[in-house]
Amino acid sequence: MSYLTGKYLPRRTFLRGMGATVALPFLDAMVPAGLSRTARAATAPTHTRLVCIEEVHGLAGCNGIGAGKHLFAPEQVGRNYTLVPDNPLSTLDAYRDYTTIVSNTDVRMAEAFAAPEIGGDHFRSSAVFLTQSHPKQTQGSDIWAGTSLDQLYANTFGQSTPLPSMQFCIENLDQAGGCTYNYSCAYTDSISWATPNQPLPMIRDPRVGFDMLFGSGGTTAARAERRMTRRSILDWVHGEVTTMRASLGASDRLRLDRYLEHISEIERRIRMVEAHNTSGETRELPDAPVGVPDSFSEHMKLMFDLQVLALQTDMTRVIAFKTGRDASSRVFPESGSPQPFHPASHHGNSEARVLEFNKICKYRVSQTAYFLERMKETIEGDSNLLDKTLVIWGSPMADPNVHNHRRCPLVLFGHGNGMLKGGVHLKAEDGTPMANVMLALMQNLGMDMTSFGDSTAPLSLA
Repeated sequence: MSYLTGKYLPRRTFLRGMGATVALPFLDAMVPAGLSRTARAATAPTHTRLVCIEEVHGLAGCNGIGAGKHLFAPEQVGRNYTLVPDNPLSTLDAYRDYTTIVSNTDVRMAEAFAAPEIGGDHFRSSAVFLTQSHPKQTQGSDIWAGTSLDQLYANTFGQSTPLPSMQFCIENLDQAGGCTYNYSCAYTDSISWATPNQPLPMIRDPRVGFDMLFGSGGTTAARAERRMTRRSILDWVHGEVTTMRASLGASDRLRLDRYLEHISEIERRIRMVEAHNTSGETRELPDAPVGVPDSFSEHMKLMFDLQVLALQTDMTRVIAFKTGRDASSRVFPESGSPQPFHPASHHGNSEARVLEFNKICKYRVSQTAYFLERMKETIEGDSNLLDKTLVIWGSPMADPNVHNHRRCPLVLFGHGNGMLKGGVHLKAEDGTPMANVMLALMQNLGMDMTSFGDSTAPLSLA
């Protein structure tokens, strides 16, 4: 591989080796020589990335006691809001300039529409989050929800990338058949729907995500053989890396080296997890795949790292991430609470138990800080990934104690290529559908849409 003076790299350049393909991030060498600084900046990727993160089962701040203590929505509306120390969002306050809090929106499509649906909130909510459509109650193959907004965006702006979209998850989502209250498990297993009757599978194992991004072995056997030799994915493209570095300027060499170091570090961490999980030691998650860490924090970090690599290399521009299951009884010792997640959420309106559940919420929300920092430090042209990305973070449930879907938590991170200024708390009028926010976002992203789900009008995000 060699590059002549005056030539430049195509934006989509790959390092290829035996059974391995490594996409490159945006480099100065991908800009034609001789352009002015302004013209060079204009050649950097401008497409807006979209990341949708579901925080399942609401927050402690969305019931009467929690709202009174401002454990989600700040007391002040506008730019001069204050986050109390117990507010889970206080763990993300370092990214305030990239944060738009939207409070007081409803997800009524997750509510029961008929008597037989009462009690089935756990098995509707996730399917509603990005579709804002009411799922059909069925355990058969005739499932029906709606097309999710991530897939609507991917259909329009993601078709030129190797992976039009990627879907990740943290907890076990491979149940088959029917769940409780006569709902198919498909509704709770995915937040991403290609069509109203086609939920997309989600990646739980970091190894699977890594292999998807880097084509590490064309078959399962080839991938297993490569792991047995303990050779890094970068070993397979070493020759091309050496050749390419010689053709790059100093700043590009530094950027390439850092990028490759990140790949190597992520691969090393995945290997450490796999080694631990096959060592014979007792696992906290005995039924989880070998590549899944027992630590929630480490799992979240690995999944976020893979997402940053996917966006940085333009392998995809659209990601959906489901961080759990509503009815999970997982314990999060690092939160400071010994209570299982789902039982803790049913706090019975006891102030002490609301605050106990809030410890878990605060810990779970705090994991997003790692993602925001990685996005912010990833430079692309004259900006960074967080400037160029819209992150939709929220839950289709509000108060989990009573499975309420009114006044649900919703936060937007990133600037979305200038779509959002950040640093503001917006409070919607009572009765505003969350779909109004999503409609506004889709329109601002360039989608030709006049309605979405149960929207009534786009919500102003200014």
